[in-house]
Amino acid sequence: MVIKTQSGNTVARTGLAAALHFCVDGLCLCCLYLATAGVSELLRYFVVYNVLAFLTQPLTGMLADRAKRRHWILLASIVMLILAVLETIGVVSCNSEASVFLLVVLSVLLGIGNSLFHVWGGKETAVRTGNDIRALGVFVSTGAFGLAVGSVFLSRALMLCQLIGICILALAYLRIDTARPIDTTEIDGESKAYPKLLVWAVLILIMLIVAGRSSLGESFTGVIDKTPMVLLLIGALTMTGKMAGGWLVKWMGMVASVILLVAGVIVCLVARGNHIGIALAGLFMVNCTMPITLYWANVMLKGREGLAFGLLAASLIPGYLIATLLN
Repeated sequence: MVIKTQSGNTVARTGLAAALHFCVDGLCLCCLYLATAGVSELLRYFVVYNVLAFLTQPLTGMLADRAKRRHWILLASIVMLILAVLETIGVVSCNSEASVFLLVVLSVLLGIGNSLFHVWGGKETAVRTGNDIRALGVFVSTGAFGLAVGSVFLSRALMLCQLIGICILALAYLRIDTARPIDTTEIDGESKAYPKLLVWAVLILIMLIVAGRSSLGESFTGVIDKTPMVLLLIGALTMTGKMAGGWLVKWMGMVASVILLVAGVIVCLVARGNHIGIALAGLFMVNCTMPITLYWANVMLKGREGLAFGLLAASLIPGYLIATLLN
C-alpha cells in the first residue's frame, strides 16, 4: 500500500467534506428530535429515517458511481435538507402535534438527503485522494461528533447554524471543484483486476466485520451512563479513533496495525467489566478500524467506490440491531 503526499486542494477538499459530514449528521438529528418532541410512537419516524439513511446507500452509491458530475448529488442532498429544515420550523411553530404524514415526509427527506450526502462524500474522498487511508478516516470521522453535538445542544438555533454551515461549506467545495479539472488519481492498491468471486467473498467478509464492529461499539458504550458530557466524550473518541486509524496504518503498516487493534479490542472486551475507562479505550480502538475496512472495500470495487461506501454503511444496521437485542 502506497501512502501518497496530497496537494493543497486535495487536503482542502477532504477538510471541507469532513466539515460537511459534521454539519449534515448534526442537522438530521436536530430536525428529527425537534419535530418529534412530545410525539407518541416517535420510534417509527426514527426507523424510517435510519432505513432510508443507511439501507439505501448501496443504491445511492451506484448512482454516485454512474454520475458524470457528482456535485449534482451533493446539491440534491442539500435541497432535501433545506426542505426538511423548513418543514421542521413549520412543525415546531405549530402548537398542535404534527400529523403522521408530515413526520413521515420529514423522515424521508432527511433519510434520502443523508444517504445522498454520504455516498457523495465517500466517493469524492476516495477518488480525489487516490484512496488515501488517512483521508478516508478524516471524512468518516466527523459525523459521530456531529451527532453528539446535536443531541447535547439541541435547539432551533443550532439547526439553522448547521444549515448555514452546510451551504457555505458546499459553496466552498464547489468553488474548488469547478476551478480545477476532474482529478484522475489512481485508486491505491488497484493496479490489477480481481476475480469476481474473490471480490464478493472479500466484500462479504468486510461487511460482516463492519456489522460486528457496529455491535462491539454499541456494547462498549452500553455500560456507560450517557450524561451530556459523556455523550460529547463518546462522540469525540469515536471521531478521533476513525481519524487515528489511517495515520496508524501510515506509521506502522497495515498488518501490524490490524494485529495491534484486534489484540487491543480483545483485551478491552475481556477486562472491561463496568470500568468506563477500558470501555472507552475499546471504543476508540474499534473505530480505528473504520478507514481500514473502507480502504479495502474501495480496493475490491475499483471504480465503484460509491457502492463500496454504501455497502459498508448498510452493514452498520444489522450490527446495531444485534447489540440492541443483546443489551
